[in-house]
Amino acid sequence: MKKILILTILSITILSCNQNNKKTSMQNDENNNPFFKESALPYSAPDFTKIKNKHFKPALLEAMKQQSNAINKIVENSEKPTFDNTILALEKSKKMLDRVENVFNALTGANTNDTLKKVQTEISPLEAKHFDEIYLNNKLFSKVKNIYDNRENLKLDAESLKLVDYYYKKFIAAGANLSDEDKSKLKDINAQLATLSTKFNQTLLAADAAATIEIHDVKKLAGFSKSQIANIKDKTKENTWLLTITNTTQQSQLQYLKNRDVRKQLFEAGWNRTNGGKYDTKGIVTKMVELRAQKAKLLGFKNFASWRLQNTMAKKPQAVLDLFAKLVPAATSKARKEAAEIQKMIKKEGKDFKLEPWDWNFYAEKVRKAKYNLDENEVKPYFELKTVLEKGVFYAATKLYGITFKKRTDLPTYQKDVMTYELFEEDGTPLGLFYADYYARPSKSGGAWMDNFVTQSTLYNKKPVIYNVMNIAKPADGEPTLLTFDEVETMFHEFGHALHGFFASQHYPSLSGTSVSRDFVEFPSQFNEHWALYPEVLKNYALNYKDGSKIPKELITKIKNASTFNQGYSLTEVLAASNLDMLWHTISADTKIDDVNQFENKALNSVHLLMREVPTRYRSTYFAHIFAGGYAAGYYSYLWTEVLSHDAYDYFTEHGGLTRENGQRFRNMVLSRGNTLELEKMYEDFRESAPKIEPMIKARGLN
Repeated sequence: MKKILILTILSITILSCNQNNKKTSMQNDENNNPFFKESALPYSAPDFTKIKNKHFKPALLEAMKQQSNAINKIVENSEKPTFDNTILALEKSKKMLDRVENVFNALTGANTNDTLKKVQTEISPLEAKHFDEIYLNNKLFSKVKNIYDNRENLKLDAESLKLVDYYYKKFIAAGANLSDEDKSKLKDINAQLATLSTKFNQTLLAADAAATIEIHDVKKLAGFSKSQIANIKDKTKENTWLLTITNTTQQSQLQYLKNRDVRKQLFEAGWNRTNGGKYDTKGIVTKMVELRAQKAKLLGFKNFASWRLQNTMAKKPQAVLDLFAKLVPAATSKARKEAAEIQKMIKKEGKDFKLEPWDWNFYAEKVRKAKYNLDENEVKPYFELKTVLEKGVFYAATKLYGITFKKRTDLPTYQKDVMTYELFEEDGTPLGLFYADYYARPSKSGGAWMDNFVTQSTLYNKKPVIYNVMNIAKPADGEPTLLTFDEVETMFHEFGHALHGFFASQHYPSLSGTSVSRDFVEFPSQFNEHWALYPEVLKNYALNYKDGSKIPKELITKIKNASTFNQGYSLTEVLAASNLDMLWHTISADTKIDDVNQFENKALNSVHLLMREVPTRYRSTYFAHIFAGGYAAGYYSYLWTEVLSHDAYDYFTEHGGLTRENGQRFRNMVLSRGNTLELEKMYEDFRESAPKIEPMIKARGLN
């Protein structure tokens, strides 16, 4: 997920200061603030030995000021608008802003604190105002439109033409054609939304922490390994163990806990964390969806989703709903069959209760063991974190793309557990830097993501500096970090995003790498997941952490046979969240939401996804993707791109699988292209046909 901060000018009144003192103060700020100039580290990587919390706010304000000054120069230029004095100048105006934002976004997402939260709260409405000052500027838009209308006569290269198109569409989508009165209304809506989004995110972080459950009798943790128990011990209290909440409906610990009352307590703590009480977010949700609907109406659209999807692959909400309609019957049918199997297991064990959501993961694991003779604890010793990364994720990338990796221990990081690697092309040419931040901590948002510290561009002669973030439980000191196969797939997934960024070869930062629509950006990442189970790759990294022995063939067979297990549940919960997102954002501006929970239940019921045993992956009140993470009317993209990923993998299997030739073709035709082509054409040129849904249905075991 990419966070895009949009900043504004802040007027600063300095009392009792003469001009010399002003100059001296500014010089001191520039000398002491590491963001006022580029980092001297390799690849211009952030120098975390110099970056302090106090540096962000003044740097962000200065970056706003610099961009606004650059915009004013464009507007006031009396010469005829040209690509160089308008479009290129606009692109260059955000150079410092990008430098500061990239680091600020990383820390507020992965290693935040009270100071950074305060800066976020103060900056977010200013960002929205700054964005509006640029994209609702009549004189600036007039110049951009002039160039767009005459673009065919400018003799520009293809990427420069794409940049013209990019900025023109960005102005249009932002409301550049509105009347002054409507622009004023839009500015107010944008400011409110920015503030509410920040408030939602910070409230959710606090709610997650507050939902932690204290266990005072270790017997209630029956089912946990000694290592798991040691890892959650509260070191500040005697006889206290802490069950923490992650930002999904289901909690990973539920599959181990034998005590049903504790399972229920943990599930409900997550389910209700923001539904009433101190951390209630229902009011924020209601206000945000209503404001988004009003914004869409101002911009001339029926609803927010229609506005948001205009420059995506899907184009219209109906295309998304049509995709869902094809998947829901098969997914829910299989989920019901899975529920029946689990209910039989409950009865087989002599229990007479009805299956509830907090029972699913625990008994599904029992069914999997019985059905496939596969025990996750039997598998985990073969998935040690660093081995998976270096001999799995990196190995697959080397085989496909020829790149190599070297561990770097000389570069500063923002947290002691972060690992750093340098990447090289097949011929030894430096490619970029990679930061791996995998362990969960209270200062980190839930989930997993990729982003850039430095974005590739030949305009600034920059190679990419990229980071991946996950939330893997850190083991007790001296214990190995053993992963579930889901976590292994997530590592491959996030590095797929990283490859998209590393192989970028664009001139302009705005078109570089992962700067594509939501319903395409998840394609390279989901595609990269396929190599986790590819025989040659799996045998290379699935090594027992104790003796280095390779994973037995029979265990590989079990993993593959079980690969479609629980897919009814998995797809149904994601479909529920995806539909919920789309239905929130297809309300009209005159719709009044009286009760968030009632709306949610009614919406899910309308698309046949209100299943007691299979709750939505994200409840509205903690759906951070759409209320704090930029995925509003975009969560569908995971399923949309899953169709592409399975279809593309079919191409690989048809042409020899894991080969340099296939990898180079994918790199040349997809991963290196950024946002320089129409995405449908980019995909179809690679695949030599339109994407088909059948490979996804087959992979999910739904046929």
